[in-house]
Amino acid sequence: MPDTQIAEVTITLPDGATRTYATGTTVAEVAGSISKSLLKRSIGARIDGEVRDLSTPLTKDSAVAILSRDDEEALDLIRHDAAHVMAEAVQELFPGTQVTIGPSIENGFYYDFARDDPFTPDDLETIEAKMRQIIGRNEPFLREEWDRDDAIKHFEGMGEAFKAELIRDLPDSETISIYRQGKWHDLCRGPHLPSTGHVGTAFKLQRLAGAYWRGDSDREQLQRIYGTAWRNDKELKAHLTQLEEAAKRDHRRLGREMDLFHLQQEAVGSIFWHPKGWTIYRLCEEYMRRRLEDGGYVEVKTPQLIDRVLWERSGHWEKFREAMFVAEADESRTLAVKPMNCPGHVQIFNQGIKSFRDLPLRMAEFGSCHRNESSGSMHGIMRVRAFTQDDAHIFSTEDQITDETRTFCELLLSVYKDFGFDEVVVKFSDRPDIRAGSDETWDKAEGALLEAIQAVGLPFTMNPGEGAFYGPKLEFVLKDAIGRDWQCGTFQVDFVLPERLDANYVGADGEKHRPVMLHRAILGSFERFLGILIENYAGRFPLWLAPVQTVVATITSDADDYGLEVAAACKKAGLRVETDLRNEKINFKVREHSVTKVPTMLVVGKREAEEGTVAIRRLGGRDQEVLPLADAIAALVAEGTMPGGAE
Repeated sequence: MPDTQIAEVTITLPDGATRTYATGTTVAEVAGSISKSLLKRSIGARIDGEVRDLSTPLTKDSAVAILSRDDEEALDLIRHDAAHVMAEAVQELFPGTQVTIGPSIENGFYYDFARDDPFTPDDLETIEAKMRQIIGRNEPFLREEWDRDDAIKHFEGMGEAFKAELIRDLPDSETISIYRQGKWHDLCRGPHLPSTGHVGTAFKLQRLAGAYWRGDSDREQLQRIYGTAWRNDKELKAHLTQLEEAAKRDHRRLGREMDLFHLQQEAVGSIFWHPKGWTIYRLCEEYMRRRLEDGGYVEVKTPQLIDRVLWERSGHWEKFREAMFVAEADESRTLAVKPMNCPGHVQIFNQGIKSFRDLPLRMAEFGSCHRNESSGSMHGIMRVRAFTQDDAHIFSTEDQITDETRTFCELLLSVYKDFGFDEVVVKFSDRPDIRAGSDETWDKAEGALLEAIQAVGLPFTMNPGEGAFYGPKLEFVLKDAIGRDWQCGTFQVDFVLPERLDANYVGADGEKHRPVMLHRAILGSFERFLGILIENYAGRFPLWLAPVQTVVATITSDADDYGLEVAAACKKAGLRVETDLRNEKINFKVREHSVTKVPTMLVVGKREAEEGTVAIRRLGGRDQEVLPLADAIAALVAEGTMPGGAE
C-alpha cells in the first residue's frame, strides 16, 4: 500500500490554541517557533499526557504542553538524569563496575552497582565531585533505537551482564532505546532533559545500602547509592533541613529515650510495649472507641485463626497468600492468622436475617492482624508484622453510599483535628492490575465512589491503579509538623466481597439483595499512627496524650511530705502523675524529665508547702507559674481532658 503518512500535524496547546507543523517536527522546534525564551527554558514536554524528550518528533495530532524547570514533572526528570550522571561518574572512577538499574524515587534517586570492593562513605564525596564535572560538560542526552540482538551482544561485550539480561527479558514488542551522554550510554526508556547541564548542582549523595538483583534474595547482591536532587539550592537546603529535623524526631530514638517500647530479634516485626507507651496506645484506643460509639458503630471481635477455606472463598488466599502466616491444625485443615478483618465481619453480618431497616450497619473492630512483611521492609513501629487496625465495615444499600461517605469524611477530619492534623489530602485510587470482580462491577463501584466524594465536596486527586483488589478507595494523606505526608485513613467501596461470601439482606420488596460493603479506617494501623504521632510532636505530646502528665518534684527534702500530698491530689483528680523526691538539685531533675518529654512539672519547696501552692514549669520553658494547688490541678485537668466528648 502507498505511504499514507500525513504531511502535517496539528497540536493543541494548554491554552486551547492550535498550531500546524510538518510531520516530524520536534517539540524543541515547536518551542522555538513560539518564542526563543520558551525554547531556552524548555526541558521536556507532555504529549497527550505522557512526558517526553524535547527531541521527540510529532507524528500525529496531539495535545502538547512545553515543560519548564518550574513544572511538577521537572523533578522526576532531574532525578532520573542525576542517576545517569552518577552511574557515569562511578564507572569513570571505578572501572570494572557494572551498572544495573537507576530510577528516580520520591525526593531523589538511586542506582544499583555490581562491584567486588565495597563503596565507602568517603567515596560519595568523590563521586559527587565527578558528577559536577559531568554536569559541567553539558553533554546532550541523545536517544537511539537499537536492534535487540545487537544491543545484547554490545553490552555482553562490555562486560555488562546485567544490562544484557534486562534487554533479553524485555517483551518482543518493546523498543530497545539507548541514551547517550557524551561517551557514556545506558539502556533507558527515557525521557531525559536536553543535556547533563540541566541537572544542575542542587543534589547530594546520601547513603549506601545493599540490594539484590531484581529484588530476588537468591540473586547477586549489589551496592546501592541513594541521592537526592532538586531544582535549586534553596529546595535542596530545605529538604536536608527537613531530614535533620526528621532524624531528631525519629520515633525509634524517642521510643528509647521516653521508655515507650522496644523491638528485638526474637519477635521480628512485633512490638514490646512498655507501660508509658502502652498508656498512649490505650488513650488512642479509648478516644477512638468513644468516637465510634458516638458515630453509631457496634464493636465486634473476630477470631485470629480462620480456616483457609474462608480465605479461598473471599479471594484473599489467591491474592494475599504470600503475606499470610499459616498453622497446620491437623492433616486436613490449614488455618491462617488473619491479615485483615473483612471476611470475619461478613460472617457476623450473615448470622440471622438482615432487613433493609438494619442498614446501614456500622461494624467496628480493633482488629489484631498479622502480615508476613519482609525483614527488609520493616521500619520501627511504622511497618511491622503484628498490628491493630481501627477497622470498620459499613454494610449499606447502594442509595446510602453517598451519605455514609459524607458521614465518614466528617468523622475522619474531626479525629485528625483532635490529634493535631489540620491539613489532609484526598486521593482517589481506582482499579489495580490484580483485582477481583468483573470490569462491570468495577465500573459500578468506581462510579459510586466518585459520585459520593464529589457530593461531599472534598477536593481530591487521582491515584491510578492503587485501589484494593476488591474495590476502589479513597486515601487520606495527612501532613505532619515538618511537612511530611502520611497516608493513614482509607474508605473503599466493595461490591465483590458480599457476592463472594453470599451476604444479603431483605429489601422493601421482600426479595434478597446484596449489601454494599464500605471498608474504612481512620488511624489505619495503631502502631504506625503512634509512630507518626511521636514524630509529629517530637515526643512532646499534648497533655491529654502524654503518658505522664506531670511530675511532682521537690526542691528540698523538707517538702517531701507535701510533694506526696500534691501527687495524691493530682492522682485523685485523674491526672497521670509521678513523684521525684530524690536528693538532687531541681535543675538536674528538670533536665532529666525534659529528656522523657514530661509536659509539666509541679515544683514544690518549703515555701510552697507552707502556702499550699505549686510552681508549674512547662516542658521547654524557663518561666514558672505559682498557683494554689487546687487551681493548678483544675487547670491541668481542663487542659488534659480527652477531646471528642470525654467527661
